[in-house]
Amino acid sequence: MWPKGLSKTTLTKLNRLGIRVGFDLVLHLPLRYENETRLQTFDELNPSISSLVEGTVIHSEVVFRPRRSLVCQLSDENGKVVYLRFLSFYPSQQQQLTVGKRIRAFGEVRQGYFGLEMVHPKCLTVDENTPLAQGLTPIYQTTGGLSQNLLRKNINRVMDELDLKDTLPAELMGRLGRPSFHKCVHLLHNPLPEVNQQALIERTHPAWQRIKLDELLAQQLSMRIHYRKRRSKNAPMLPSRNNYTEQLLSALPFSLTKAQRLVFSDISRDIGLPHPMQRLLQGDVGSGKTIVAALAALQAIENGYQVALMSPTEILAEQHYIKLNEWLAPLGIMPVWLSGSLKKKEKEVTCQRISAGETMLAIGTHALFQDKVEFKQLGLVIVDEQHKFGVQQRLALRGKGEEPHQLMMSATPIPRTLAMSYYADLDVSVINELPPGRTPIVTKLVSDARREEVFERVRQACLSGRQAYWVCPLIDESETLDLQTAIETHQMLSDAFPELRIGLVHGKLDNAKKAQVMAEFKAGKIQLLVATTVIEVGVDVPNASLMVIDHAERMGLAQLHQLRGRVGRGVAQSMCVLLFKQPLSEMARARLKVIYENTDGFEIARQDLQLRGPGELLGARQSGVPMLRFADVEKDAELLETARALADELLRDYPDAAQAHLQRWMADRHDYLHV
Repeated sequence: MWPKGLSKTTLTKLNRLGIRVGFDLVLHLPLRYENETRLQTFDELNPSISSLVEGTVIHSEVVFRPRRSLVCQLSDENGKVVYLRFLSFYPSQQQQLTVGKRIRAFGEVRQGYFGLEMVHPKCLTVDENTPLAQGLTPIYQTTGGLSQNLLRKNINRVMDELDLKDTLPAELMGRLGRPSFHKCVHLLHNPLPEVNQQALIERTHPAWQRIKLDELLAQQLSMRIHYRKRRSKNAPMLPSRNNYTEQLLSALPFSLTKAQRLVFSDISRDIGLPHPMQRLLQGDVGSGKTIVAALAALQAIENGYQVALMSPTEILAEQHYIKLNEWLAPLGIMPVWLSGSLKKKEKEVTCQRISAGETMLAIGTHALFQDKVEFKQLGLVIVDEQHKFGVQQRLALRGKGEEPHQLMMSATPIPRTLAMSYYADLDVSVINELPPGRTPIVTKLVSDARREEVFERVRQACLSGRQAYWVCPLIDESETLDLQTAIETHQMLSDAFPELRIGLVHGKLDNAKKAQVMAEFKAGKIQLLVATTVIEVGVDVPNASLMVIDHAERMGLAQLHQLRGRVGRGVAQSMCVLLFKQPLSEMARARLKVIYENTDGFEIARQDLQLRGPGELLGARQSGVPMLRFADVEKDAELLETARALADELLRDYPDAAQAHLQRWMADRHDYLHV
């Protein structure tokens, strides 16, 4: 429902702000407030503080130096003067500010060349009977051509016209000691001067707490409903038959950790049930998720169902293909792999084998999404590094089977509050220990000015029989970033170390060349590998004990942690050198401090969440997925816990209230995050 009289132009502008229905105006809450309830005398004014003053214009002129601007002198009854300065202005403002006009001006006071001044203050022509504002003035996010006054007017009209009664049972809100929704939105849009303004700004006021609880509750209800819907669907039952799985376990040169066994037990039980599993498997870098995925795939295969394993990059997909082929070929299972770089004929043959059911395991990149890829009987989908895939891509793969089980893996640990919030509709398993024998990685922060010392450390490591990575952030020349490219660095290191065998791998190499270089590095034929961040995940070379990350200040925390995890996979002491270039931005300094001080991926992810927010960690920032507008999953962790418990109670005891609450808050948007 919209207020009457809104033009199509105004509706278009509101739409730009995400305001599509009348109720969206109610939830278009202020960014901040201005206090125009009290006039201050000119003697009370202090620089850097926003104030409301009233006086008579005694001089007004347009000056042209140092730039064209409108300058007015506002005088009080004692002859004291405050200057009003406008660097851009309209003829109507000149007319409003002519000599003799009584003006009320609100703005930040500062010390100007001639005395106290306000730059671009808000001005109102008044007389002795013009009343002061009765409450704080809300300031909203807006867009070009949409004034604050128009927004305020329509928000207040909508609040008067709409039914803002509580969607939640009064007894529940009473038990929690929360004010009513109606009272909260009215207070936030029109707070009285005596309201704790600091609490409003920091969003700790009880009214803000109620709004944030309602938002988190809507999210939790959405997650629970999706979880229940999934549990009601049918999926192939793939019970443990202890055939291929036992054969692989007995052939492995290592034993599973306790955490790996527990996690596989969860997965094994889930895929044996008649409804689709949707489980997120978390594990820090090097914790052994791949073997767990292999065992899950074998359990599906021994029940006669196909498995699709999808990775975000060709290098990672091929690493999985090589590793799984090594494990499964002795069992008579021959995986195939599918990527965009395969030749047309190879791709056609692979697709035919998949559709005919001649292969039970297909490994690939986004090429597995293509319409022409048809599975004969798909029972399990494994998505590696799931946060790097968009919502539609994950949906497309799940649609390849009637309703296959789905296992999503992430080596980017998800902070507890983020998992509680955005992954609450999934079952989550965590591998929280590393395999025995892994040595801690020493992390060094080194300024670019000491590059020669790093060169010498690389030379000594390679000549002693170990191998090293040198990671560069770009492939080609960049006019805007002063970064060494992988190609230039490879040439420079080749000149500096003629005695070493140096390889180069990056995203623009053709697939065959990339595979050849990686195979030679793994076999020890290449001592130093210059690479872009294509080696971020999945590459496993135990003899590589040194990594240099060039221009580390340009990379994100998750990427730095993933790259560092490529070393420390053998018994030798490993080191990661983070080369950075001064000057560092505050964000870059904070990131490098976190990665230097922490090796625990979950702690790094928690601090990354504080630095960046949830969107990028979820892979949802650019996907059109609605993030939380008011609540913060870290700062409001206590409210999140309350919302989780309340969601279960509402669905159990007050299902109508649960539906009404979801409709109010999320309308048709509540299934975007749940694939």
